[in-house]
Amino acid sequence: MDEPKTRPIPVVDASENVSDVPAPSAEGEVRTESDSLGVRDIPIDAYWGVHTSRALENFQIAKRPISVYPDLVVALASVKQAAARANLEIGVLDERKAKLIDRACQLIIDGRFHDQFVVGVMQGGAGTSTNMNANEVIANVALELDGRPKGDYQYLSPIDDVNRSQSTNDTYPTAIKIALTFALAHLLDELALLRDSFAAKGKEFRHVLKVGRTQLQDAVPMTLGQEFHGFATTLTEDHARLTESKWLLAEINLGATAIGTGITADPGYASAAVRHLNEITGLNLETAPDLIESTSDAGAFMSFSGALKRSAIKLSKICNDLRLLSSGPQAGFGEINLPPRQAGSSIMPGKVNPVIPEVVNQVAFSVAGADVTVTMAAEGGQLQLNAFEPVIAHSLLQSITWMTQGFHTLRVNCVDGITANEERLGAMVGSSVGVITALMPHIGYAAAATLAKAALLTGNNVADMVVDAKLMSREDVTRLLSPARLSGIETITSAIPTVPNAIDLGE
Repeated sequence: MDEPKTRPIPVVDASENVSDVPAPSAEGEVRTESDSLGVRDIPIDAYWGVHTSRALENFQIAKRPISVYPDLVVALASVKQAAARANLEIGVLDERKAKLIDRACQLIIDGRFHDQFVVGVMQGGAGTSTNMNANEVIANVALELDGRPKGDYQYLSPIDDVNRSQSTNDTYPTAIKIALTFALAHLLDELALLRDSFAAKGKEFRHVLKVGRTQLQDAVPMTLGQEFHGFATTLTEDHARLTESKWLLAEINLGATAIGTGITADPGYASAAVRHLNEITGLNLETAPDLIESTSDAGAFMSFSGALKRSAIKLSKICNDLRLLSSGPQAGFGEINLPPRQAGSSIMPGKVNPVIPEVVNQVAFSVAGADVTVTMAAEGGQLQLNAFEPVIAHSLLQSITWMTQGFHTLRVNCVDGITANEERLGAMVGSSVGVITALMPHIGYAAAATLAKAALLTGNNVADMVVDAKLMSREDVTRLLSPARLSGIETITSAIPTVPNAIDLGE
């Protein structure tokens, strides 16, 4: 049988390292906790308490706990750890309690007790339930570290000690920004790998000539490598824009407490807390210059959401192109082959669908919808606090999580395995009237237009038609219609001779 994710921990001095030691649970037993509304029975093994219990009753909406976003859990613990260190530094929390809280937070940062963060991602109260869930788990882990039973809050309190100098209104948005910054790092790593995959295909296909298209109509030749290199360039730009968006998340309101006035916090708390938080997270966070504005405004989240949407929509356009280029395989474009991932139909044998680009398209649709949600939530905030940050956090963390996984699956299950139908591409280029454009400076527009019309009617090879009409020699046509010339890789630097009195080939 698998060991439970969360186990009671041994009693140790708060300054010592804590090791994992399994211990039996007391299944079915409860402890009683109280708040200003009354009492509740809490499972004796639960590290959460009465405030979390009420949230579980009130917010059975999404059926998804906040633990689905581990970056948020780690961010919450990081904020609480920084607060404990700052409170110790400024002398408002005694050393033993501060170190116990510090140790408990570190265990959570290291990956333990995440299953105890059970409140739903959709909740009222501007994130108070999430904050109290964190306070209670940290307090009860700290109590066990000191050899005391869970719920012994007279010794170490979730509110008076773990939440000292804080409010949900400054710890929660700070934790969201840290969680998004952590998640963005994972996203950027996957985006870089996807970009490199497209770039590698650009090199692989650099000599494969094809017909370029505008408005879904044949245009002029290019190489398949140029097309894939363009995809890589698009993703390179997105990587840069998303990297720049990190600064949106660097300004925090920790120390603002309830509305930005810093009530209940020592004047030295904010600077001490942000300094410790930077040491813990490795980030470069700064205290907002106007804490009242920072506590009420959600503009940073809206701008960050816009950056995610931009990247998702641009990738979705690339996926549209991949589906179109691979369409067929007989009656469509059929220029490239996507790796077959699964049977495409329960009724049509042999059918294989572009399921990987399709799922990434759907991720983009979801991200676009989440951006609308974030926008409306940012607008809906009133006066000194935006009460809708829980849906902002959920929307952004879901978007960034799905995008990260979407980048990964597109690379591993699709792009890395794409192949080119070189024979088909060559045949289409040979019969394409688009190559006439390359010859127009030599044979004139009128003759080129007449040849183009004839090629469309007959389907004959354009190069052969030019030679048969005695407009150019085979050698010159071959040179001018080489892949390097047609795709612009090799440019013409000398004067271009033009045929005088271009021949009218007739209808």
